[in-house]
Amino acid sequence: MEAKPAGSKKFGTFAGVFTPTLLTILGVIMYLRMGWVVGNAGLLGAWLIIIISFLITLTTALSMSAITTNIRIGAGGAYAIISQALGLEVGGSLGIPRYVSQGLAVTMYIFGFREGWLGIFPDHSPFLVDIIVFGVLLTIAYISADLAIKTQFFIMGVIILSLVSIVMAAYYGSMTIPTEEAIRWGNFKGSPENDFSGSTFWIVFAVFFPASTGIMAGANMSGELKNPNKSIPLGTLWAIGISFIIYMALAFWLARSASEQELISNYNIIINKSYFGPFVIAGILGATFSSALASLVGSSRILFAMGEHRVLPYGKFLAGQSANGQPRNAMIVTGIMIFITMLLRDLNAVAPLVTLFFLITYAMINIVVIIEQNLGLISYRPLFKINKWVPYIGLTSSVLAMFIINPTISLISISIVFVVYWFLSRQHIETPFEDVRSGLFVSFAEWAAKHTWGMKTMQQRAWKPNLMVPVRDVTGARGNFQFLRNIAKPKGSIKLVGIEPNGANSNLAEELSSLSEAFRIKDVFSSWTVINTDDFAKGVNYGNQALKGAFFRPNIVFLNLQQHDDYETEIRPVIKESIRLEIGVLLYSSHPTALLGRRNMINVWVSDRTDNWDIGWDIGNLDLSILIAYKLKKNWDARIRLIIVIKDEKERENAQNFLNLLINLARLPETLTEVRVGNFKDMVANAPSADLNIFGMQENLRFEFVQEMTLSTNSSCLFVKDSGHESILA
Repeated sequence: MEAKPAGSKKFGTFAGVFTPTLLTILGVIMYLRMGWVVGNAGLLGAWLIIIISFLITLTTALSMSAITTNIRIGAGGAYAIISQALGLEVGGSLGIPRYVSQGLAVTMYIFGFREGWLGIFPDHSPFLVDIIVFGVLLTIAYISADLAIKTQFFIMGVIILSLVSIVMAAYYGSMTIPTEEAIRWGNFKGSPENDFSGSTFWIVFAVFFPASTGIMAGANMSGELKNPNKSIPLGTLWAIGISFIIYMALAFWLARSASEQELISNYNIIINKSYFGPFVIAGILGATFSSALASLVGSSRILFAMGEHRVLPYGKFLAGQSANGQPRNAMIVTGIMIFITMLLRDLNAVAPLVTLFFLITYAMINIVVIIEQNLGLISYRPLFKINKWVPYIGLTSSVLAMFIINPTISLISISIVFVVYWFLSRQHIETPFEDVRSGLFVSFAEWAAKHTWGMKTMQQRAWKPNLMVPVRDVTGARGNFQFLRNIAKPKGSIKLVGIEPNGANSNLAEELSSLSEAFRIKDVFSSWTVINTDDFAKGVNYGNQALKGAFFRPNIVFLNLQQHDDYETEIRPVIKESIRLEIGVLLYSSHPTALLGRRNMINVWVSDRTDNWDIGWDIGNLDLSILIAYKLKKNWDARIRLIIVIKDEKERENAQNFLNLLINLARLPETLTEVRVGNFKDMVANAPSADLNIFGMQENLRFEFVQEMTLSTNSSCLFVKDSGHESILA
């Protein structure tokens, strides 16, 4: 959990994501180039350009929505997303150029504001206008993000007024050209700058496309959102949808309101054709100002995040915050960089880099989702689910758009990313969080394991259930075949360890081999071995000790408690040794008649936490219980019910809040909760029915308690002990 200063303000979906994203998309291109786009491409061509542009941003937004609902995203937006997935080296290789390009974008927006201002006041000094606008922007952003958001509310009002002016113009008869006579597919005559010597569809597309690249404006505020996992998808997608409708409608209005010649020769056509031109002029100024403000606020947050992770020199300084949580140091450095770029006075040479770094970022976000989807790790369970084809479309279209816009600059941009990555990879950056690369490596290792029969200790995000199943009675193992498979599938594994008395002449090996093959046929990697010993507990412990150094070692011991087992001499020593070796334990007690029932409901019993309701990375002996419940829920198509029993009615609200927060952080949608007050055993006896009840267990678990719970719940029960190496919050 990231600690924020007590005075820091958190923003909701509308203020923190929707507003800056919408205002960035509805920018200067809409006002000053939309007419030119329609004039060159025609109505149908313009619509096609808009659709293609928004398809690229929509697929990326969907991918971003999926990944942001699967991780605890901190400050930095796309930088944070990519870093948490592929490491700080990859995140930084995109974060640094993206930060610089965002700074350049601020400068370009300032220059755009200046051009609009000089159109009204031609006698004003251009440099003085730039300095004043820069000073106002920096002051607003420096004071607080809250003031920046409030300023954007005012600007949104101005832009709405400009759109109202356009609607009124349409209402009062500006659309004098009949639909059938409106230019449908353009002649691509070019622009005044090239003496109307001609253009192409893709050149016009390249001019329009930057208008749709503002979808990261909200994500850049991720560190200051109340609920970024919810706000980023919701706010971004709403902003895309509304802006798409506006652009499509605007193209239709322009095609019916002005001739081809007017559209391609007059960049101020919207001002001229609107009902009240000054509203549109104000909208142009507001659009450029809001885009500059959003880019300034967003870029400083990227720099702050990179400083926090020590990706850059003087990281501690860059990560400095004010009392109210504002990244003041990062803002000052960003302001200095922007001021220096303003002295250049002409950014045409580097302007394409801004758009192309956006597209590279889009491509990487889609790559992250593709990797996560294909690894099949249990840690990838986004609350916002997308089809597998979405990130592939996003990746392909982003790359194609890059080379359509400018192949040379695209290669330069990619080269810059690789150079930065090469530099960062040699800095030995210490990553404060685990990234998905561990899962990627483990997946390759798993492929190798099918040939080498090994397994390596895995990290929390790459956790999979790798079961060691002691077997002396194959009949019992066969009876639990589906149960074991449902725990392990997909991506998990089962190691069958036969325990056979010395001198026994049985076919245990053949039976285990056949059972292991059956698991593999059902898409669960399985292997087997036989240990000859007269002592069941020692045999299992020998197996655990021997496999501890294996490449892919088992991380769970599955014990099937049967009537002929001697609990004290055979089961308890195994539990004790497994705990010592940091191996999880599942003790399964099958109900003699109920068995696993209909497999519709799973009760997970949560221990009373009256003394400490806080949720950190360590939530006690609960991680493995919920992970197993989640696996069974997916494979059974069942539901999970979390039940907590407390002794004091006063703690009910705390207990309920704990369960709600746990469900949110663990990403467990549609999970039922129940808080009960009273004696634990009484509550168990009167608990809602379930096909499986899961209890946490301690080393001193009594056999009598196991029997009592099985009979009281009238269901099969699973008693669970964490290894300490798994986390439901990963």
